[in-house]
Amino acid sequence: MDGTILVADDDRTIRTVLTQALTRAGCKVHATSSLTTLMRWVGEGKGDVVISDVMMPDGNGLEMLPKIAADRPGLPVIVISAQNTIMTAIKAAEAEAYDYLPKPFDLPDLMKRTARALEAGRKSATPALVAPDNDRPDELPLVGRTPSMQALYRLIARVLNTDLSVLITGESGTGKSLIARAIHDFSDRRTLPFVVASAADLQNIEGPAQVLAKSKGGTILFDEVTDIPAEVQARIVRMMDNTTDNLPRFMATSQSDLNRAMEDGRLRQDLFYRLSGASIEVPALRDRVDDIPLLVEHFLQRAEREGLPLRKLSNEALEMVRAHPWPGNVRQLENAIRRLVLTARVDEITKPEVAAVLGGQPESEPVPGGGVEEGEMLSASIGRHLRRYFDLHGDMLPPPGLYGRILKEMEAPLIEIALEATGGNQAKCADLLGINRNTLRKKITDLDISVTRRRKLM
Repeated sequence: MDGTILVADDDRTIRTVLTQALTRAGCKVHATSSLTTLMRWVGEGKGDVVISDVMMPDGNGLEMLPKIAADRPGLPVIVISAQNTIMTAIKAAEAEAYDYLPKPFDLPDLMKRTARALEAGRKSATPALVAPDNDRPDELPLVGRTPSMQALYRLIARVLNTDLSVLITGESGTGKSLIARAIHDFSDRRTLPFVVASAADLQNIEGPAQVLAKSKGGTILFDEVTDIPAEVQARIVRMMDNTTDNLPRFMATSQSDLNRAMEDGRLRQDLFYRLSGASIEVPALRDRVDDIPLLVEHFLQRAEREGLPLRKLSNEALEMVRAHPWPGNVRQLENAIRRLVLTARVDEITKPEVAAVLGGQPESEPVPGGGVEEGEMLSASIGRHLRRYFDLHGDMLPPPGLYGRILKEMEAPLIEIALEATGGNQAKCADLLGINRNTLRKKITDLDISVTRRRKLM
């Protein structure tokens, strides 16, 4: 390859290694430890490609990207960073970097990326990283500064541009599917399709071939793999074994204990071994409570962008949110914050309002004398609870949105008990309840219900 490469990194060893490797490959190299010098070179029209670190002694490399784009439209910039976080990759994408590579990087890989960047620059095209669409309503944020999240970021960075299959595990609502999507969106396959393959897609004999054709060498995700019937899992194994040309990347998610799932026959061992090239475990929200204030702020800002009122939580309210166990994890937190934004009476959300939304409100307290009396209709028991709830508010009305809250209070335990009675089999549960299975799945997500396979009660 030929061209002039501008290298900016405060690590002398990296500058030396890149200068030697790029020079041997036929390029001219200008290397510096200063962003000021780099920007002067760019302004003078030097360089066909820029390779820049993020954290430099005199500034942040990401913050320079808009100016580089303004001064030299079409000049590809490859961002390298020791901050091995998915958020760094997202920021690089938002700043329209040509490529992003976490440190420590593989030198031959960086050389290939540089060659592609040179070619792209000659064609005056700057294919930017595709950032995840923040407008997707079902998207959870990858936000967190706790050690467990930093470890997660580093693991994602390591597997990003490999061809390893990835198995992502974690409780419901932790963002497993988002991580799968992020790995795809910031990998070398980002311009190729991301296909979520369901059991229905693989049922017929042509299913695997159709999914492969649809992926076009991109990424195939099997969501909640232990929910896929055994005969379909066998087809997945054959599909992975027989794929040679235009090989896609395979990923899968699961909220189940996979060892238990294999013992119970819900997950084939051969499929597990093929999918677990790299294993990523997503921490539960209760294991990273110090991230909750960041997540709360993120959801409050998102609500404001959507046109809802600007709200904030009082210190007491935030402490109550931190102390909540969050069995539904980040998804449950998002839903709770959204309800608080909609129902709060003033700009600052109070502790009683949080208590009402989180289920710590008076109606969750036991009614003196026990629950349903012998022979009493369910509606009469509910009426007694509601009357006490109103009485405990004195001269004030309960927070708005009571109808929806009460329905959810009744709906959630009904579905949970029905799932328990059917051993976590969603098809049987939907039949028991008399609703469509897709409707059941949506309610499970909306109500933050954790589904666990267990022995049937009936």
